[in-house]
Amino acid sequence: MAENRPTQRISTEVRERLEKLKKTIEHHRYAYHVLDKPEISEAALDSLKDELRKLEDAYPELVTADSPTQRVAGKPLPEFKKVVHKIAQWSFNDAFTPEDMYEFDARMRRFLLAETGTSLAPTYTVEHKIDGLKIVLEYVKGILVTAATRGDGKVGEDVTENVKTIESIPLRLKKDIDIIVEGEIWMAKSVLKELNKERVKNGEEPFANPRNIAAGSIRQLDPKIAASRRLRAFMYDIAQSSQAIPSTQHEELNVLKELGFKVNQYYQHCGDIDGVIKYWNEWKKKMEKQDYLADGVVVKVDEKKYQEILGYTGKAPRWGIAFKFPAEQVTTVLEDIVLQVGRTGVVTPVAHLRPVVVAGSTVSRATLHNEDEIARLDVRIGDTVILQKAGDVIPDIVAVVQEMRTGKEKPYKFPTHVEGCGGDGRIERISGQAAWRCVVNDSEELQKRRFYHFVSKKCFDIDGLGPKIIDVLLEHGLITHFDDIFTLKKGDLLTLPRFAEKSVDNLLESIEKGRKVTLARFIAALSIPQVGEETAIDLAKNFKTIEAIRVATYDDFIKVYGIGEVVAHSLTDWFAHKDSIKLLDRLLRQIEFVQPKSSSAQNAAFVGKTFVLTGTLSTMSRDDAQNAIRALGGDVSSSVSVKTSYVVAGESAGSKLVKAEQLGVKILTEDEFIAMLK
Repeated sequence: MAENRPTQRISTEVRERLEKLKKTIEHHRYAYHVLDKPEISEAALDSLKDELRKLEDAYPELVTADSPTQRVAGKPLPEFKKVVHKIAQWSFNDAFTPEDMYEFDARMRRFLLAETGTSLAPTYTVEHKIDGLKIVLEYVKGILVTAATRGDGKVGEDVTENVKTIESIPLRLKKDIDIIVEGEIWMAKSVLKELNKERVKNGEEPFANPRNIAAGSIRQLDPKIAASRRLRAFMYDIAQSSQAIPSTQHEELNVLKELGFKVNQYYQHCGDIDGVIKYWNEWKKKMEKQDYLADGVVVKVDEKKYQEILGYTGKAPRWGIAFKFPAEQVTTVLEDIVLQVGRTGVVTPVAHLRPVVVAGSTVSRATLHNEDEIARLDVRIGDTVILQKAGDVIPDIVAVVQEMRTGKEKPYKFPTHVEGCGGDGRIERISGQAAWRCVVNDSEELQKRRFYHFVSKKCFDIDGLGPKIIDVLLEHGLITHFDDIFTLKKGDLLTLPRFAEKSVDNLLESIEKGRKVTLARFIAALSIPQVGEETAIDLAKNFKTIEAIRVATYDDFIKVYGIGEVVAHSLTDWFAHKDSIKLLDRLLRQIEFVQPKSSSAQNAAFVGKTFVLTGTLSTMSRDDAQNAIRALGGDVSSSVSVKTSYVVAGESAGSKLVKAEQLGVKILTEDEFIAMLK
């Protein structure tokens, strides 16, 4: 063993030769992997590395952490350690159209005006949105000490040994500073092509795409596997630094280059949002020619002082957005259009489609949004349509294949009456909007739906008060308004059929617990038109109290990030209506506001882990399982990816289980999942 050898005298000549080798190898690594301008052949560079390795084998006391030989560790790791990020890691919200970007720009200006009292015009830096794996690198005195995955934004995995194998990531910076930087690891399409040729030759299944294999390679416990995949990386952000961070985003990218990082060369500083849209239009046409995948561009407010003012929501930075390229598209046949009545009385047309696979999942329904969208598309029953699924949202019909028409297609006309509305079921178009709604919004069906929503898991979460019991209570006139739930007495319930004393006691106990609710859940429960769970959370965070929300004006609402004109008008109208005022007054006499649960209940086995549920669980509902995971600090996703920590497989598990097996994601049985919860 090297540590048992007697200390040997190392000549000055050996020391100088070794240092010279390190500097020369570093110079050519930088030229080849960062600048893409090789000055010597790979064979010559390998020869220099071989000489260095032999010298370090002979004199192990001269090995340093930044030596090129330290890029590949000797033994596989037993597991990945968790890393708590010093700087929270965010993901960006998405935009899909130029109209989205104009709204983003207007939102930035409104927020800056509200916060500073001055009309400000931000400029933007725009970069390619590389489709890979986000990585967070920490350097101490210029030496790479930790590389971590994003994880859930708070806790990631330590993948330092694997990241060291990536030649475009420096082990030592050109300045001895402390810094945390963020970037994207990716695999070249040309490298994937070569790998797949070899895999097919060996009788193995080819890899699906460079994004998945890049992420999967970084999560291999054996660094030699990562090294064999020839991964690359672009850095794009300085999260923290011991030296002053530049005042603009584009200058920050220049600093990253000066420190020795590889930065995507196609970033651009745009003076206005029109410049951003022009850049997007240019690159969506020519991105295919690049040797990396990019699914859009990232747009950031350039001025750091404006970024600080804009800050963050609970989900993403306000000052940045991902401007996505057009999504995957397929064609299918529209077989029917059916109107769906929501709990607020708005009527939405839904396309019933011939089932088709898009973005990895089988789809048979798509939203048509409203009457104007049907007219714009000129979509008819029987048409062959182009379907698009972008950003894991409900699929959209984006166009009709006119050439496929036979003449038998039927134009769609909104009816005058819809089953599920109040009165005679008549519907009308909302003035100034493209939406239709029930003329009478108090039908028995709508009333039921609003009560179901009020007591649901995401609102008051009253256990045991399900749809069947709500139906019985409504049928017997025991509840008419939401607050009536909290005035129910034991004697009232015992008069109902099939209500035993024990079940009544349990229900009343659940109702009593339900009196305590967070502000966000309370707002979500009210069934205010256009206001869902996320908007309710935004309102609670911004206004803090129901009293502040009640007296807020349209101008107050429109200042809240994420709330547009339609939602602001809806909120203003709802809180000004006399029936809403009476309902609030009655409810506030019955309930008690509490703060959201703290993280004290979090469990180390769940923190930083992402779970996907598939199939049917026999011991609990899917909502219960999701709530349990979140309560313990975990995250729940609807789709399986390389970032998934566990897939919980119940009975009749489907395609998600297959994908988990393909990606090597850990699969839990229901019993194993229950054991984790305990």
